[in-house]
Amino acid sequence: MDLSLEMFTNIPKVLNHHYKEGNFNWPYMAFFAVVHITAFMGIFKVADCKRESYLFFFILWQLTGYGITCGAHRLWAHKSYEAHFIVRFLLMIGNSIAYQGSIYSWAINHRIHHKYSETNADPHNSTRGFFFAHIGWLLLKKHPDRVEVESQLDYTDLWADPLVRIQHKCDPFFAVPAILSPCLVACYGWNESVSNSIFVVGCLRYCFVLHVTFLVNSAAHLWGDHPYDSKIAPAENPIVSYLAGGEGWHNWHHRYPFDYAASEFGISSQFNPSKLLIDTFAFLGLVRNRKRATSSWRRYRERVATTTNDTDADRCDATNTTDCIDTDAKKEM
Repeated sequence: MDLSLEMFTNIPKVLNHHYKEGNFNWPYMAFFAVVHITAFMGIFKVADCKRESYLFFFILWQLTGYGITCGAHRLWAHKSYEAHFIVRFLLMIGNSIAYQGSIYSWAINHRIHHKYSETNADPHNSTRGFFFAHIGWLLLKKHPDRVEVESQLDYTDLWADPLVRIQHKCDPFFAVPAILSPCLVACYGWNESVSNSIFVVGCLRYCFVLHVTFLVNSAAHLWGDHPYDSKIAPAENPIVSYLAGGEGWHNWHHRYPFDYAASEFGISSQFNPSKLLIDTFAFLGLVRNRKRATSSWRRYRERVATTTNDTDADRCDATNTTDCIDTDAKKEM
């Protein structure tokens, strides 16, 4: 199921199978039904919005996206850099308004995704098709393999962060105020109508950011180039990167998940505003110990040049990041 004609013709059969097996996650199905119905209603109100609302929509897309890319993903899931409380607080707020579950749950799912990528334990296993990897995994109950491996990983570092802990304890009760709070800004800031504020600034914007994030799990695992590791599904997908703040350089990211940039090159060569934001915080003294993998990649290419066995070169590819912290990052600023 990869956006082919076969995928669409098989939808009734797949739905019937999961219904008979009792696999549907009904609370999530209801939630996403409301999200998409209200977002669809918002489409017809876009033309009636004020110019300030268009700008605010774009700003929220970026800021809430950073709560996912710089926050839940690169900071909390991968520990690819260390951040001051102020930065963590700002990223937690952005993450909350983006609302994709709590940081704690998001990071757990992502760590499992990397450790068991493209297997039944992978929460959004792309070998099950575009739709499943994109949103279908949230509409179904967890695969037994996924449930089994969850207890085998250590998440104490996540729970040790009070911001992560507090946000998780408030989940899902903060979902509605987080999604709709920007509506108050539109209403009182430039007298946008209540309906436009709710359906465009609130619902349509929220649904749009959701699908941008989902494309990293689906499109960036199915389409693109594989210059760093041809044996894995994740690919370099520029379109996803433009939409998701630099998260589409996915072949590099899955080869070197500890790299805070999630791409080989800096902002001048690859669109990656999330890296630029982290670098800006580092310049201000609010971020430190940014880990980079460019040294590892350079050593790997040197080994490939001196051996005829790719397996031997892969085995030697460094995963110890102690020699990569900050040194490469500073060169790119």
